[in-house]
Amino acid sequence: MIAALRLLTAVVVFLGSLLAVFSAPTYNLWQASIAVTELGFVLALLALVVLLPGWHRSLIGRAAAMLALAAVVLAVSPIVRAYGVARDLPARLTTAFGAATPHSLDGAPALERPFTLGGMLRGAPTPAVVTTRAEQYTSRAGKPLELDLYAKAGAVAATPLIVMIHGGSWRGGDRSDLAPLNSYLAARGYVVAAISYRFAPHNPHPAATDDVNSAIEYLKANGPRFGLDRTRIALIGRSAGGQLALLSAYTKNDPAIRGVVGLYPPSDQVFGYENPSNPRVINSTLILEDYLQGNPKTAPAAYASSSPINFVGPATVPTLLIHGRKDELVFARQSARLTARLASAGRPHLYLELPWATHGCDYFFNGPCGQLSTYAIERFLAAVMR
Repeated sequence: MIAALRLLTAVVVFLGSLLAVFSAPTYNLWQASIAVTELGFVLALLALVVLLPGWHRSLIGRAAAMLALAAVVLAVSPIVRAYGVARDLPARLTTAFGAATPHSLDGAPALERPFTLGGMLRGAPTPAVVTTRAEQYTSRAGKPLELDLYAKAGAVAATPLIVMIHGGSWRGGDRSDLAPLNSYLAARGYVVAAISYRFAPHNPHPAATDDVNSAIEYLKANGPRFGLDRTRIALIGRSAGGQLALLSAYTKNDPAIRGVVGLYPPSDQVFGYENPSNPRVINSTLILEDYLQGNPKTAPAAYASSSPINFVGPATVPTLLIHGRKDELVFARQSARLTARLASAGRPHLYLELPWATHGCDYFFNGPCGQLSTYAIERFLAAVMR
């Protein structure tokens, strides 16, 4: 009986560990793969339970032990690969954007290293910040659009502004998503505005982009009230929010916008339509048709005007792209192609590709993706907003 339980545990853990190296075939398994790739040490510890005394006493026990050891290797592989990425990241950031000292305040130091195992267990110290909820920045058709402000208590000098734009396939999500980064940056001397925007299909492109731009203008107009520096702004967006951040930064022609960060963003909608995701994971074709009110043949102008890759030029702001190579929802080729366009234009940029990571990899703030992303983001911000 015990041997059978060992084998069952080993099989389940081994099958789960496969998500660390193979693409998830369904939506639910994609969600599970975020935990497997970012919290692999937990799965590895579970696998080691199979190796409790007595495993070698039967053929079934020995088979379970072999599966468990294989699961451990697979489960910790993202951690091993994270150390490889971390080794070169400081030099890459300096080469791309110049040397810069990231912001730090009492009790809120910057990350000293891009990734550590201890960071996964302890996390980064983040003192409490002041959060102002539901600040209305505009209204559309009589409905308010709001933002949340995160700021260090007692700040006296004008503070650089970060506009944070959530993801959700342009038809969902919430400005409170993945809030730990907001608090982390606010504790280190930024004002962070996490904004809401209108959703498709009832509000197709360019509604969301218009909302992002309205939020920026509102924040600038109320700079003194919020204690922010209206001349130093950066945009950060995840997934669909990454597309909105890039599009606003590239097309608004606002000298106050010093840089933009896109985490796993779809930057070319024609490419996305022609290279759809696995529909068992997400129906990217329907999502694009809802957002752009058609396909590339019936709505070519919408596809062109919603693709940040089309607006790269000699004045494009510095860009940091972060993408998981294993992303099943927005293929990493999106960021690779945008990187090539930025390189051709001679614009400052860095593409941080994470070999093990999937879409939404920074959901676990202290995981490998979360640490590496935070390290890169805070140094990028220090470089472009000095």
